[in-house]
Order: sequence, then structure tokens, then C-alpha cells
Amino acid sequence: SDSEEDWLALRPQEPSPSQCCGSGCKPCIYDVYEKELARWERAKAMQDKSLLMGKKEQSNNSELNPDTFTAFSVSSVEQLTEDTYQYKFELPGNSSLRLSLGQHIVLRGVVNGLEIQRAYTPISPRNAEGYFEVLIKCYEAGLMSQYIKTWKRGDVVFWRGPFGGFPYQPNKHGELLMLASGTGLAPMIPILQSITDDEEDETFVTLVGCFSTFDKIYLKPLLQDLARYWNIRIFYVLSQETSLEKLPWSYQENTYTGRLNEDLMKTIVNSCRRKPFVLICGSSAFNEDMSRYLKAAGIEENSCFVF
Repeated sequence: SDSEEDWLALRPQEPSPSQCCGSGCKPCIYDVYEKELARWERAKAMQDKSLLMGKKEQSNNSELNPDTFTAFSVSSVEQLTEDTYQYKFELPGNSSLRLSLGQHIVLRGVVNGLEIQRAYTPISPRNAEGYFEVLIKCYEAGLMSQYIKTWKRGDVVFWRGPFGGFPYQPNKHGELLMLASGTGLAPMIPILQSITDDEEDETFVTLVGCFSTFDKIYLKPLLQDLARYWNIRIFYVLSQETSLEKLPWSYQENTYTGRLNEDLMKTIVNSCRRKPFVLICGSSAFNEDMSRYLKAAGIEENSCFVF
């Protein structure tokens, strides 16, 4: 029989905390590890290494998979603001990611020998063929950001998923109120596009995008296009702008300066055409603040979904 050392060399490694993206994925990287560990224990008990042959860490069949990482190549990199980029990835043939609305995928990166994983939500329409796009903000001190900033066209990147998502159904809610901070805009975009693409869907949408300055608003042309639909309203809340006079006139009447606070939340909720169902995406501090303000504005917890 094989030596104990041989078997120990084959034992799956427990993930380090940096490998968990913290987004509540099913399966989480720890679930995948438990499954592999059970398989290893079974193989060891039976002294049969062939039972480990099915172990796939990554796949090259270009089908997104929640259990294993799949290679996708970067087809373009577009800088949107000083720290935010839009990355386009190639899908072979004219295949599509087939994500449900607002679902996220998990990226794997290695920096200084440390493996890290983070969750991002594709912003491309879910029926997009041959490609998908992701909006990513890079942080000065972020480990994953150091890795992402090196990407150029033709690089191969590993993703797994999809996970999560908001179970959206056309016309189920009279009005959606979307509260997004920065790249929290990402899961809102596919939902907005699915509503504007479906002539039968008469859901009203009020999107509130919170950014520090006018220059930091992402995807302005796309948002301007969406705001032309009869059932879509878009407001901006700019925390570091002091006056609206410097903004293009087309933005002045739907932009607020300062922060999205309890009073402004009440104003926005009261201006909704129907009682809204609320979608929230931002930092954990933003999400907590929004939940608190919504409660003060009379919106119950069961009428909210936090990405």
C-alpha cells in the first residue's frame, strides 16, 4: 500500500481566509474543500488513488461552473474613472454566460504567492453573446487590485460561479427603488436592461446612484439612455459636490449634493409612483445606513433585498 506520506501529499489544502470572497456563495470555497476532503478520505480508506482522478481545480471547457475555476481571456480594458475599469471577456463561439439577474461570479487571483478570491457582478446584458463585462474598482492598497491592474488584452483570468442574484420577475413589483453606491451599480444594470428590453414589463424603476463627484459617475451614456424610458427615473447623490451649477444642465434637476440621508430618503420614497420594493448594493456601512433610513421612511425589511 502507498505510504502515509504519499497520501498526505494528495490531501486537499484547507483554504486560507483570503480565498473566501465573503459573499455567501453556494458552494463556498470551504464547501468545495469539504467535498474534496471527503473524497480524499474515502480514497485513502480504500487505498485507491484512482478515486481522486475526478478532482478538477480548473477547467478549460469555457463553461462557467460553481465548483471549479474556468479560464476566460480578456478582450478589452476600458478605464472609466481614475480607479474604475470595465473589463470585457471573451466567450467562445457565440455562447452566453446564462446568468440570472444580479448574479455574481468569483475571481481568483494570486499576489505574492497568496491566493485571493473576490466576487464581482457582470454588467453585460444576460443574453449577451460571445462576451461578458465586469465593472471593477481598483483600490490603492487592495491585493486583488494589484493583480487586476496588470491585466491586458489576451490575458487569461479564472472565474467560477454563478452565485446569488435577485429572483426578479417582470411586473411582480409595481416599482423598484434601486440604491447603489459606486460599483454597487453593477447588479442593478442587468435588471434595468431586462426591464427596458421587455415591452410587456411595466415595472417603474427609480435608481439612486451615490458617487463622490460628477466625474466618478460610471457608465453615464448607458444611464442616460436608460433614463429616456417612460418607466425609468435616475437620481444622483454626489457627496463631495457643493454646487449643481458646474454640472451639465441635463443632470441638474435630478442630482442632489451631500449624502443620501434620512430626509432625502423620505423625499425619494414619497416620490415613488407605487410602494417600492428596494434593492440595495454598496459597502456594508452604506447597506446598513440605507436599511435604517428606509425603515424611517416606512419601508419594511421584507420589502428590501441587499446584494
